Parts: sequence; C-alpha cells; structure tokens
Amino acid sequence: MSAGSAPDWRLSDGDVAAIVEGRHSDPFAVLGPHELTGGLAIRAFAPGAQRMDASTPAGRRLTPLELRHPAGLFEGFAPRKRRMPYRLRAANAEAEWSFDDPYRFGPVLGPLDDHLLVEGQHRRLWERLGAHIREHEGATGVHFAVWAPHAVRVSVVGDFNRWDGRRAQMRKRIDSGVWEIFVPELGEGCCYKYEIIGPNGELLPLKADPFGASAELRPATDSRVARVDDFDWTDAAYLETHRTPGAYRRPVSIYEAHLGSWRRAEDGGFLSYERLAETLIPYAAGLGFTHLELLPVSEHPLDASWGYQPVGLYAPTRRFGDPDGFARFVDAAHRAGLGVILDWPAAHFPTDAHGLYRFDGTPLYEDADTRRGFHPDWNTAIFDFGRREVMNFLLANALYWLEVFHVDGLRVDAVASMLHLDYSRRPGEWAPNVRGGRENLEAEAFLKSLNTIVHAAHPGALMIAEESTTWPGVSRPVDEGGLGFGFKWNMGWMNDTLEYVSKDPVYRRHHHRQLTFGLIYAFSENFVLPLSHDEVVHGKGSILSRMPGDDWQKFANARAYYGFMWGYPGKKLMFMGQEFGQWAEWNFNQELDWDLLQHAPHQGLQRVVGDLNRLYRETPALHARDGEAEGFRWIVVDDEAQSVAAWLRFGAPGDPPVAVICNFTPEPRRPYRLGLPHAGWWREVFNSDAEVYGGSGLGNLGGTHAHETPSHGFPASAEIVLPPLAAVYFRYEPDGASA
Repeated sequence: MSAGSAPDWRLSDGDVAAIVEGRHSDPFAVLGPHELTGGLAIRAFAPGAQRMDASTPAGRRLTPLELRHPAGLFEGFAPRKRRMPYRLRAANAEAEWSFDDPYRFGPVLGPLDDHLLVEGQHRRLWERLGAHIREHEGATGVHFAVWAPHAVRVSVVGDFNRWDGRRAQMRKRIDSGVWEIFVPELGEGCCYKYEIIGPNGELLPLKADPFGASAELRPATDSRVARVDDFDWTDAAYLETHRTPGAYRRPVSIYEAHLGSWRRAEDGGFLSYERLAETLIPYAAGLGFTHLELLPVSEHPLDASWGYQPVGLYAPTRRFGDPDGFARFVDAAHRAGLGVILDWPAAHFPTDAHGLYRFDGTPLYEDADTRRGFHPDWNTAIFDFGRREVMNFLLANALYWLEVFHVDGLRVDAVASMLHLDYSRRPGEWAPNVRGGRENLEAEAFLKSLNTIVHAAHPGALMIAEESTTWPGVSRPVDEGGLGFGFKWNMGWMNDTLEYVSKDPVYRRHHHRQLTFGLIYAFSENFVLPLSHDEVVHGKGSILSRMPGDDWQKFANARAYYGFMWGYPGKKLMFMGQEFGQWAEWNFNQELDWDLLQHAPHQGLQRVVGDLNRLYRETPALHARDGEAEGFRWIVVDDEAQSVAAWLRFGAPGDPPVAVICNFTPEPRRPYRLGLPHAGWWREVFNSDAEVYGGSGLGNLGGTHAHETPSHGFPASAEIVLPPLAAVYFRYEPDGASA
C-alpha cells in the first residue's frame, strides 16, 4: 500500500480543524504514530514548520510528512512499517530543527493510580501527579500530570513550546479526570503552566501546577520542573534518636521564625536557605531551643500573607532558593540537634487566578457552597474536605513534607475555622451539617484521617493544632474519640496571662485568677504555650512593649513572665525577637532590630531565655509530666494580695522536684514562707532578678534550707527572699550544701 492508494490514513477535515484550533477532545487519537492496515501513519503539529519528515533514531529517513494545514499540521504514511521509535525533522525558510514527538509515547499512569486517587487513598500522590523527570519508553523527559476532571482540554505550556496550548495537548484519563503527557527532552528548571478549557468552552487563565515542586519568584507565577528525590541527606543519626513517639515526655521548646524577616541581606533582600542555615540555625540552637517552627514555606503570591495563603503547597517558596536549598536547611538543623516544624496552611487558599480557585472552570478544590467554601475574614476559598480527591491532595502533602524534606512535624493552621461551620459567620450565613449542628463533620473526619495516617507512617511526628475553642479531645487519640493531634496550642493561657502581665502591678491583685485559672484545664490536652507571631502584630505591640512601668520594670516584668512560662506545665513556643526584647511589633517587611543587642537589658533578656531553655532541657521535673496532673501541685494559689503564685513540678519517681515562685509586684517579699514537700537543701537554680540578667541582684545565696515546719499543707517549709518582679526556681538537692 502506498500513500497515493490508501486515502483512509488521512485525517478528516474536522480532526484537522480541531487540532489546529486546540479543541480536540482526544489529540492522542489522531497525533503521533498509528498502526493501520498496511503500514504506519504518523501525524504531527509543529507551528512554523513548512517541511517535515520522520526518521529512525539512527537518522534513516522513515517517511516524509505532508503539510496538511498551513498552521503546521503534518501527516504521512510509512508502508509495511509497525510502531517504532522515531524523530521528527522540521524546516522552514530560516531554520531546520529536530525533536522527539511527545505523541509517540504511551501513558505513564495506570489504572491503580486512577483508583487510588478517586478513592482518596494515594499516599504518595506527589510521585504521580505534577512534573517529574523520568525515563519512559527509552527516552528522558518530563512527565506532566494534573487533575482537572471537568476540563474539555488541558495542555502543558512553556518556553519549550512557545506557550502554545495547541502543541502539548494532554491525554485524559477518563476514570480519574487526570490529564497526562510525557514531553521528551525537557529537564530541570523548565518553566511551565497548564492551559485549560473549562466545561463551557471558556479558556481559563493559565494555572500553576498544584503538585509543582518549585516555582518562579513572585511576581512571576510559573511552575518549575525540579527534582526532590536526589538530595544527599546526612541526618540519619538525628532521625534515629529523635523520630520516636513520646514527645509529651520530652522537652519541646520552639523558636517560631518567619524566614523573610528574621534577618535580611545587606541589600535588604532575602537570605537564601543556605545563609539561613548558617545564621538562624546556630542562633536558635545556641539559645537552647529544641525546635524551629517556620511560618509557611509553601509558595505563595503575597508577602503580606506571611505564607498562610498558598498557591503551591508542594513547592518550597522561591524567595529563599530552590527545593535543594530547603532540604539543606533541614539537614543542617538536624545536624545541630534542632527539629523543624512547618506551619501547614491546609484550611484555605487564595483566589488568585493562577492558583487552585476554580481550577478546571468549576469549584474543584473548594466547596461549591459559598457558605462552606468561602472564608469571609480572609477572602479565601475553603477546601472541600468532603471530596476524596481533595482530601488525598492534602493528606499526601502532609506526608510529602515529612518524607521528602524530613521535617519533624506540622502545626496545622486555623483548625478552629475548619471545625466550625459558623466560624466568623452571622446567623443565616452558614449551613448546618446533616445533623443540624455547627460542626464541620467532613473537616473533623479529615483531621482524624490526617493524624492517623501521619502517625502510622511517622510515629514520632509532632502534629500540633492551632485550635482556639473548647472542641473536646483535640490531642486525644482518634481511637479514643479525639482528633489525634499530639499537641494543641493553649490560646486561653496566652490570652489570660498576657492580659495579666500587661496591667500595672497595683491592679494585678484584682486579676489574680488570670494567672491561676489555666490550671483548671491544663491537663485536659497536651498543650503548647504559644507566644506566637499573632500576639505581636496588628497593633498589639511586642511582648516587651506591653509591659507596664519604666524601662527597668518592663524588662523585669518580661523576665518574670518568661520564668512563669517556662515553669508552667506545657511545651514552649516563642516568636522571634521576643527573646531579646524587640520594642516594635513584628514587621514582615524588614529584619528584626538586632542592633538592640548592643544594650545590656536586651542582652540580659536574651540570656534569660537561653538559661531557661537549658534548665528546662536538663530538668525532667520541668518537662516530663507536662500533660499530667501528677506532675503539678500548687503551693501558693491564693496570695492575690501580694500577687504571688508558687507551685511544684515533678518528674518521674527519683527525679528531684522543682519549686517555682513568681512575684508580680515591684515589692521584694522577705522573708516569704514557702511550704515544701521535703526538708533539706533546695538550690536556687534560676532567678530572673539576677544581676547577670539586668536585675537588682536580690536572691537566696545559692539556695535555702527547708525545715520540718509545716506550711501550705506540706510537712516542711523555708523562708525565702522573693525579688521584685521576678520568678525564682528551687530544685531539691538532699545531698547539697546546707544553708
């Protein structure tokens, strides 16, 4: 059979027009190689070409292709040939070029991928969707895959095809709504987006890849091909010793940082991940913190969102470098003994045209009902937690950060807004659940699945909820009816105590309950005590600036408050800058005021935080039973007249107990009788009024001797000096020195 005697291999005029106009529903059915009776038909679309032929990989001409349409559609027929590898050679009046035909390759994905995605069970979905460099059918290139079930046509576009959506129209997998194409000869660093025609035939704005591993620096919005599977990790020893369950019994002291404003480069630009590894990591480790918590590092278009409105949940933001740079940062943190926790914004996303919003022309990732799918506070879209593919997208993302980038945990943002259908909504603005209640049952199920899956794969992962309501059992295991988080932020403690220490000491006696009330519920959850970024923005001022009194009293109040916090049951979290007494509230657009550290009071406050961290880590009584009532006992709970509170912390049997005493007035208390459980020597192991911190130097000469004189319900007691505006710790040392 020859080309002249076999007209049936030619495309119909309708197929030709559909390809040229970019509206063919199945381009793989007509483009590429097709075995027909008597030979092989080959068709290609190459705008700008005037001549074309197909040749074997060795360069032997296989068949000429005729120009069927002046827009660049070619077709030809090779008699007595079967499907085989080939290259296309094209030419026009100015140039000649050759390329491998993406339409000669079969699919990469299989029925199992379709099934697992539709069922919401594809645990490693990031390995199948997105853009991946791979070997496929003897060629090297990039496989693109994207979920857009309602689209009429999806194309991958980029510099490699002049952003022409007609040239890499993708194959649709009917069972899942995933579109895919393997484009040979592409590699790392290639920029791309998806061109999508929606269900009504409308051409949508170009979309970034939801699974893209990298992106261009804003304001550019392209996705970039990047490998995330070839980093040479050196943190095996850290993972072996730290990735174990039981964090609630270990010291957890978290330094919360925003990478874009911790420090800046000399020109005012961002530091790279590598420079941050050289500066931030030794700083936090040197102050004794156990973990860094990073405000979201997922790609986001707007600096002012601080990362909480992401468009690329799988892409470390380009602001600081590439994915390898972020991996090097985590690796360096682990070598320094620091865990890395990421703020994970899985509640909502922005409506930027290139993002997830109406991704295929329909509400796909967001709930179609605006009463559930739109957030009035932030003008963002809310994920549809009841859709299995969306749940899969988010669950796989959580595992992605833990497995691909070795992060040690996730702090899940805005959990309260996820759980409550009426969050920030007036009556009539929200729709009740199927039971008639205000609980978002789908979000509840999602969070339970999240924690179950994460803890099954990574038993030692820290899963922390920012949850500000009284939802029961946030940190209770799922099989006991809880949400399954390891920890919950104690927002009540934060609000009460910050309000208390912001008052003039003369009025504190009337608000003593704000210090003590938290112990009523302190053991109902595994709590983190958060002095977070949210408490030092939007006109609230910094921690130091809201303290009353003159400068000396402000610093003394801050030192006493930190002493109160580190002695209180619960893990610790402090936002950057508060450790050295930043005066101004946080500004995401500039670095912290590091020049303040040339002044002694700021040095002293920083030293307090470092010493508290080291004491906390070395003293089991201060951390081992944070979530257990047996680890705490009041000594003085009702001395509101003098604004004094005192309590005991206990570790395991045999661990020496620690007494914590706080005086929140500028008046020294001496002598102050303190009931204690044991007679003998109690060493003063911390005094926030010490001269080395900038205090007045009042103290207890290294400790105090308790005698068998009952007081406060204990069999022994001691007379101590309580310095002004200070926290003092005593540790029982029965074999220590005598007073």
